[in-house]
Amino acid sequence: MHFIGIIPARYASTRFPGKPLALLGEKPVIEWVYRQAKKALDQVIVATDDERIASAVRAFGGEVVMTSTDCRCGTERCWECLRQVAGGKWQVADSVVINIQGDEPFIQPEQIETLKQCFIAHKDTQIATLVKPFTQKNSWEELSNPNTPKVAVANGQALLFSRSVIPYLRGVEPNQWLQQGHFYKHIGIYAYRANVLEQIVQLAPTPLEQAESLEQLRWLENGFSIRVGVTEIETIGIDTPADLAKAEAQIINNKF
Repeated sequence: MHFIGIIPARYASTRFPGKPLALLGEKPVIEWVYRQAKKALDQVIVATDDERIASAVRAFGGEVVMTSTDCRCGTERCWECLRQVAGGKWQVADSVVINIQGDEPFIQPEQIETLKQCFIAHKDTQIATLVKPFTQKNSWEELSNPNTPKVAVANGQALLFSRSVIPYLRGVEPNQWLQQGHFYKHIGIYAYRANVLEQIVQLAPTPLEQAESLEQLRWLENGFSIRVGVTEIETIGIDTPADLAKAEAQIINNKF
C-alpha cells in the first residue's frame, strides 16, 4: 500500500495572512509540518498556489507542486496535486492520500501511523480521520465549544460530526456529562483512498455540511464511510498570531 502525504498550503488567510511562512523558532511553520510528516511517510508534497510558499519549500529541500487558485478547499488541492504527480496511478485501490493540515507544526508521526493502520488493518476503509477522547480533566466549556467539532463513534466508524455536543445525555446535568458519557474531539487530519478522493471532490455541498460548516458531513451524506483512529495526542493548530506565540512557548519550554 502506497501512502502519500499532501500538505495544502495557501498564503491568504482572514485571521493570519501568510501563516505558512511565519517563523516558528528559526523555521517557517510549513517546514515544521513537512519535517514532522516525513518522519512517518516516504513521500510528502506541499500543494500551494503561491510562489512565495513554493520558494520557501524548495529552499529547505521539500517537494512542492503548484496548484490552481480555483481550489475551494484543501481536499480539492490534494486531488489536483495528486493528478499532477501520479499520472494515473491514483486509480490504484492501494494508493492512499493523507491530507495534512499546513498549520499544525507539532503533528506527531504516531498520529499519521494511526491513520495508516486504518487502511492496513481494514481493507474496506474509504476515508479515515482521527479523534481524541475527552476526559474528566476537560471542562464543560471545552466540550461545548462550537469551534471544536465533536464526533459520534460506533464500531470504529464516524456516525456524525457536529459543533454541538454529541451524544446528548438525556436526564443528566451538563456538569456531569464528562463523568457519565463518552465524547470525542475531531482532529482534522484525513486520509482517503485515491479513487475515493476522486469521487468526493465532485460532490456538491449538502444540507448538513452547510448547517454545520463541516466538509466531512458532505461525504457521510453521500454514503461514504469514515473510519476513525483514536489518538491521545493533542494537536496545536496555528490560526492566529496568538497561536503562533503559544507554539513558540512550547519550543522555548522544551515541550517539543
